[in-house]
Amino acid sequence: MRALLVGAGGMGRTWAKNLAEHGEIELAGWVDVIPGQVETASEMVGLSPMPFTNLNQAISEVKPDFIVDVTIPEAHEEVTLTALRNGIPIIGEKPMTVSMESAKRMVHASEASNTLYMVSQSRRYDGRQAAFKELVKKCGKLGIINADFYIGAHFGGFRDAMDHVLILDMAIHTFDQAREISGLNPVSVYAEEFNPEWSWYRHGSSANCLFDMEGGSKFNYRGSWCSEGLHSSWEGEWRVVGEHGTAKWNGHEEVNAEIVTATAGFHSEFEPFSSEPFNVKAGIAGTLEEFLNALKTGHLPRGECHDNILSLAMVFGAIESAKRGCRVTIDEMLSLA
Repeated sequence: MRALLVGAGGMGRTWAKNLAEHGEIELAGWVDVIPGQVETASEMVGLSPMPFTNLNQAISEVKPDFIVDVTIPEAHEEVTLTALRNGIPIIGEKPMTVSMESAKRMVHASEASNTLYMVSQSRRYDGRQAAFKELVKKCGKLGIINADFYIGAHFGGFRDAMDHVLILDMAIHTFDQAREISGLNPVSVYAEEFNPEWSWYRHGSSANCLFDMEGGSKFNYRGSWCSEGLHSSWEGEWRVVGEHGTAKWNGHEEVNAEIVTATAGFHSEFEPFSSEPFNVKAGIAGTLEEFLNALKTGHLPRGECHDNILSLAMVFGAIESAKRGCRVTIDEMLSLA
């Protein structure tokens, strides 16, 4: 299958190697609007696809079977709509785009062209998380889903000056993980953003978000990008509580649960469970494999745009709630789309 890659930055180079290492794919073309960027990136990764600065020209000459969009979020809509207008399936990096209105146009374009558009949420493809998800199923009906994310990240550059930096640039991962782990979709959110006095970010380095999920369960997100010491995993630290017990994942290798076996006495009796990571293709290799399988079989992949827009709505719902100081429904966010 002939692939056309759009975007030649750091993630573009990572995707280029991912595509080149797949035995069923030819990286036939690579696009970046900056002249010379593709040539430089190609040399860095040891590949030689046809370089382009214009997407329409690349589509005309390469005639790709699919497109991979690794541009900046502000360019996702234009790249995606161009692909879909040409009837070319596309997989793009998260976040889907920069607004719910933009997401609406992208989803409608997928519908109008009857063409697959999938968003790569790479953290769904983690053997440790897959093992945790199986233990969560043992807990029965869920009531509490907690995720903690605490990392002191000194990026420098544009993130230091961003509005809503934690929620907008990072929390999409954890919000999408919560949907994947629980199998539940969001209903509403109340969120607060704040910036400790020592923060090196201009705005929103820390946040607390409480989501109502389907079935009455609550998803609690606590996070900070200016938390020095005792860092959490980038995947977060998780506790899920259900009617039959509790499952925990430290975001690394520790995955365990205790499930009720008897309820007599002050404390119930429990059976302990633990799990080794599942053997899955991890990260973007996993998203690529699911995308290719969808192209071959017609099976709807995780991250398909109609599904992923719910994770995006969690992000913009949390931001809107923090601005207003009140609870915001996910339906309201989707109505903008």
